[in-house]
Amino acid sequence: MIKVKLNDNKFNYDVYQMINLFFLFPEIKFVEENYDFKIEVKENVVGIERESESFQYIVNKSYKLKDEVKKAVFLYFSKHTTRELPWGTLIGIRPSKRALELLQEGRSDDAIIAEFKEKHVARKDKARLCIDVAKFERNIVNKNKENVSVYIGMPFCPTRCIYCSFTSNPIDSCKNIVEPYLEALSHEIERISNYIEGKKLNIECVYFGGGTPTSVNNEQFEFIMKCIYEGFLQHNNVKEFTVECGRPDSITFEKLSTMKKYGVHRISINPQTMNDDTLNLIGRTHSVENVFEKFAMARELGFDNINMDLIVGLPGEKNSHIIKTCDKIFEIKPDSITIHGLSIKRASKLHEKMLNNYRFEIPGQEELNQMYEHTVELSKRLDMKPYYMYRQKNMVGNMENIGYTTPGKEGIYNIQMIEEKQTIIALGADAVCKVVFLEENRHERFANVKDVREYIKRVDEMIEKKIALLETLYG
Repeated sequence: MIKVKLNDNKFNYDVYQMINLFFLFPEIKFVEENYDFKIEVKENVVGIERESESFQYIVNKSYKLKDEVKKAVFLYFSKHTTRELPWGTLIGIRPSKRALELLQEGRSDDAIIAEFKEKHVARKDKARLCIDVAKFERNIVNKNKENVSVYIGMPFCPTRCIYCSFTSNPIDSCKNIVEPYLEALSHEIERISNYIEGKKLNIECVYFGGGTPTSVNNEQFEFIMKCIYEGFLQHNNVKEFTVECGRPDSITFEKLSTMKKYGVHRISINPQTMNDDTLNLIGRTHSVENVFEKFAMARELGFDNINMDLIVGLPGEKNSHIIKTCDKIFEIKPDSITIHGLSIKRASKLHEKMLNNYRFEIPGQEELNQMYEHTVELSKRLDMKPYYMYRQKNMVGNMENIGYTTPGKEGIYNIQMIEEKQTIIALGADAVCKVVFLEENRHERFANVKDVREYIKRVDEMIEKKIALLETLYG
């Protein structure tokens, strides 16, 4: 436990977040006595004391005091630990959003890099990454409230991965609720389709994710794909229809053929790693050979926009593992790749096992930095550019998730979702609808219930509440 005495409790959250960066799941408690650290925030200075040692940080009054408190705590722990955290004090999910705002204000690249460094202690390469992503996004980011995207969620997977915290029920243990779920989802598709048509909204993207959409059988997949097509694509000029196939072991020739039949533009085949020993450890039932097989099958059927997801920092992996993964992905040559940092979510089996002292070997900070560099080199070998980026809490190494693409193969939905400038109408269990009020620069959310059985019983209630929220914008 780390015990902190802080003279002003309005900075509790900021101090907590900074200390949390330097330790894996620390228990941090704010106390009045018997403390490990004493932090005193004043108008002009932030002081940190530990035993006989003291640290003084002079406040820069051109920034908010809370940002300066975060910087002071970050600098102190940077000095007293061995961790090099390239994002500095930035803990927000969308750092490229700030770069885009500054570009739109007319700020130069050098000025943006300087602000990221001075205000947030962010490394130059991370500031440059935000700028590159923002420049890619700025001509794609939505500017018309009548443009929407539609997300459809499938809450089933072949198995549950050890790091997963999503609503992804293992398909073998809940086959009796798959058909009722698909019926409820088809009902929601029909109702929301009628609403979109009635309001004359323009559907830019349709994204079918999960879970794993292809975890259901061939006939069930055909049924729901037909519903999606008739509801959202048949009479609309949709720019991008993506299906996140995800797990290679769930992909069949019949499902790929169904996707071609119903006009899917973009698919994702997600190996996460190209090391069979890691796949077994994390609960994936496919092999590296399966990845090659299913990718080749998709190419033969004419799919020319295939994304692949990889995770850096998986338990037991080292530099040698990520080098092998990058070499195998270069051999396959997908059209885009998404690099995720392992995020240890509190609802995951991984977090539960770590709390129970089950030892997973997670790479150290220096090795993680090197592993990320290998993925950057992979993107260059594949002639890809960064096009969207976001961050999560509790990511090992405090890194980022980033999408790279070859020209013209970027995921438009990913950009609209991350930049929060377009309304996302989400359907299915645990799907979160986000209504964007462009003129007010704000958004409101409505989440469907997570539990699949509850969703089936209450689908009409979910629909009515979603429409009520949409009416605040389109009514």
